[in-house]
Formats: sequence, structure tokens, C-alpha cells
Amino acid sequence: MNSRRNFLTSAALLSAGLLVSPSLLARDKGYNKKYIGLQLYTVRDAMAKDPAGTLAQLAKMGYNSLEGATYTGTQKFYGMSPKEFAALLKQNGLIMPSSHYRLGEEQMNGAPAMGTMLHEWDRAVDDAAAAGVKYMVCAYLSEAERGNLDHYKTIADQLHKAGERCQKAGIQLCYHNHDFEFVPQNGKLPYDLLLATDPKLVKMELDLYWATKAGHDPLTLFKQHPGRFPLWHVKDMDKAAPHSFTEVGNGSIDFKKIFAHANEAGLQYFFVEQDITPGSPFDSAAKSLAYIKKNLV
Repeated sequence: MNSRRNFLTSAALLSAGLLVSPSLLARDKGYNKKYIGLQLYTVRDAMAKDPAGTLAQLAKMGYNSLEGATYTGTQKFYGMSPKEFAALLKQNGLIMPSSHYRLGEEQMNGAPAMGTMLHEWDRAVDDAAAAGVKYMVCAYLSEAERGNLDHYKTIADQLHKAGERCQKAGIQLCYHNHDFEFVPQNGKLPYDLLLATDPKLVKMELDLYWATKAGHDPLTLFKQHPGRFPLWHVKDMDKAAPHSFTEVGNGSIDFKKIFAHANEAGLQYFFVEQDITPGSPFDSAAKSLAYIKKNLV
């Protein structure tokens, strides 16, 4: 988790957008199987060095949908304005329906991080709308931001407010889980408090790896909260301890069974993500893509 936290809170924090009108959000009627997405955190180093070349390589590989890693800090889409980045996506035949953001309680270098839900969120939403982003996702809570159950209730209120602002722009706010939200506190799960938010204002991006590693069955979550999970992270778990990340289809998660319940979940878009790869992240992304094309879509 440290590698992801460091990336999300370091300089040159990034984000992305898409050339699609937010008004299309209301017309989503179940996920379109032609879209196979990749969370750009998987290729974060390449995106930092050469975003144009990286996007071209991913498109050539066969990915056609992407999720931005983050916007916080730079208030740019990989160094570009919303219009410039949307044009680059279109040039490569790509869409960017979703992008990651931060809550913003944690400070960076003694100052609050801009472009977060708590600091300059209006600008972040306006930029996302200008780029065509349809889902703005709270990506991660640092250890300092988690706290006890009462603090999670405060976070739920903050999500509500951020979601109301998104809704005005035709954008849906989502929350992306890790495993710490499933650690009980006084017999209750922080994740349940987040799920108690207004489902119209706050939906969920379910990370299938982290939920499974925490001992929770995604199918049970779908049954208990139908339609609440429009976004998924499709990330596999190595069969051997310590059960780290691996390519989709190479691990222990039964994705065929999970995808059979896509409509119940309310799935709109899914994104392959592999935080750590044994070699080139492009090689791992290609292996995941091949499995998905053959078995899941």
C-alpha cells in the first residue's frame, strides 16, 4: 500500500478525462462489453514520462477504456488541459469514463492538497466535466484520514457534499475500497457506514481484489446493495501467500462467476489494475487483456 500512497501523494500527481458529454450518464443501461479498461496506475511510470506514447501503446494493445490515476496536486490531466487530453484520447480511439481523486484531509508538505474533495473541489468538478469524465472516484484514504467509526461518519458526510456537487455537473461520485474498510471496529465495518450514504449521490467502485482479500464475497455485496457498483477494479490474487497481485486469470478469483452478476451489481465500466508487476507492466496488462477477451466479454 505504501507504493500506492506515495504515488497518490507525491509531486506530479495525475489525472485524466474523456471526450464524452456528461449527459450520457443518464443513458447508461448496463455495461457495454466492447469496453475493456485499464487503470493507468498500472503504467504510472510510463504515463509520467510519455503519456502520448503510452496511450498509443495501450490502444494498439487492445485497450479502449481507461481510468485516470489521480488529479490531485497538479490540477492537470497528465500535464495537459482537459481539452488537450480529451483530444489525445480521441486521437487514439480511447475513452476515459472515470478518474481518481483524493479526500484531501491529509496535507502534503505542510499544505492542503488542491483538487481534492475538501480543497478546490469546484474546480476539479468543472475540469472533469470539461474533459467529459462521467465518474469521479475517491481513490484512497491515508492512515491519517481513516480514524474511528465517528470519523468515517464524517467522511460519509463529506462524500455526500462532494457527490451533490458532482451531480450538478452530471457526474457520479464513487468510492474505491481497499481492505482496511472491512476491518471491524466495535462490531461494525467502516465500509457499511460508507454504504449507508445516499446511493444516488455516492456509488461504489468495487476493487474485487481488496474485497476478496478482506474475506468478503462480491456477490454478497451485490445482493445486499444491487445497482450500487457501477465501476469495478478487475485485479487478481496470487494463489500462494502472501496473495499479492497477479495478472487476471492467473490467480484465485473466480471472475467468470462475478461477471455473471454484472447487471445485479449495476456495472457500467471495469478496469484492469495491477499495482505491482513481475516485469513490464505492459506485459502483465497484455496477459490480463487476453484472458478477459477469451473468457469474460
